Amino acid sequence: MIPSVLPTYSRAPLSFVKGEGSWLIEADGRRFLDMAGGIAVNVLGHAHPALVAALTQQAGQLWHTSNLYEIPQQKALADRLVEATFADTVFFTNSGTEACELAIKMARKYWFEKDQPERLKIIAFEGSFHGRSAAGIAAAGSEKMTRGFGPLVPGFVHLPFGDMEALADALDDSIAAVMLEPVQGEGGIRPLPDADLKAIRAACDEVGALLILDEIQCGMGRTGKLFAHEWAGITPDIMLVAKGIGGGFPLGALLATENAAAGMTAGTHGSTYGGNPLACAVGNVVMEVVATDDFLADVRRKAGTLRQKLEGLVASHPDVFEQVRGSGLMLGLKCVAPNMDVINAGYAAQVLTVPAADNVVRLLPALNITDDEMAEAVARLDTAATEITKGLK
Repeated sequence: MIPSVLPTYSRAPLSFVKGEGSWLIEADGRRFLDMAGGIAVNVLGHAHPALVAALTQQAGQLWHTSNLYEIPQQKALADRLVEATFADTVFFTNSGTEACELAIKMARKYWFEKDQPERLKIIAFEGSFHGRSAAGIAAAGSEKMTRGFGPLVPGFVHLPFGDMEALADALDDSIAAVMLEPVQGEGGIRPLPDADLKAIRAACDEVGALLILDEIQCGMGRTGKLFAHEWAGITPDIMLVAKGIGGGFPLGALLATENAAAGMTAGTHGSTYGGNPLACAVGNVVMEVVATDDFLADVRRKAGTLRQKLEGLVASHPDVFEQVRGSGLMLGLKCVAPNMDVINAGYAAQVLTVPAADNVVRLLPALNITDDEMAEAVARLDTAATEITKGLK
């Protein structure tokens, strides 16, 4: 008999009832150190006082009016994002998936308005993840996500990750846009080198293609810059943002230049809930905290500390771990042992992590995690790895 909740998740046997900073408390009272962060969502941890205050205050005033009317909190957040980024305009969504859908529409509408409706192909890369919608899975293209869901949305060209020669061969004046994650998350914490990002930007400019960056997981301070592409000194035409922007409240956004967004006029897109007062009240406070030089500098410092500790962990357990990779506080442990063995052993040691492709365990902690909590997390991972090693003997 099918359960009342559609069984599309392989859930861990844990039920959390409370969160405090970087800690989650199970119904039975156990305290787990959260290095998963709701999959890079809880950038300020659980129950951050400023976020709780913003949400509570807004909840007592106004929840929803729809986008038929002006929403002051939405305008304030859009202004903040425009001021802090390359973008001229912002559309708010409830999720990253919705932002991806709009990006695909926007890129194709851009060329339609230029009297080139046949220019609709979008290049994407192996290992990418752009959400679970029909267009999102077609963009990613993997059999795991697309099998059984055909016919797929057409118009996507899939290239090997990091293959710049393949990109040069494929990128011509039939291509509407190139879409990629500066750091692949689900694909196994794979950063694209800065030199490659610069080359992709230049190649897009050469043929007039739009560059769409998916910073849903790697954005909002995760790499130590507000957005990961800043490390390469480039800017996209369109960018997808979600996860961390709401600090745990459902919120996403598409950011774009005026040029890229020119075709999106009244009636071409919409959202009932997107940019509602509750979400934007929280998003404004997240930006107030995260989008500051001091906060981001501290993320970079913590990232160096955590990476050093993880390198030591890998060296201590060569039968369990192979390498550390990633950027900022978006780190991956490439495993020798099955990654789910590491994650399950972590549950026993009361530390939470996230699986990814390529046999990787992801660490996506709150950006305000303390040094002591990072040290404790690595100690618990050491305990987990020790138990796995015992089982191998």
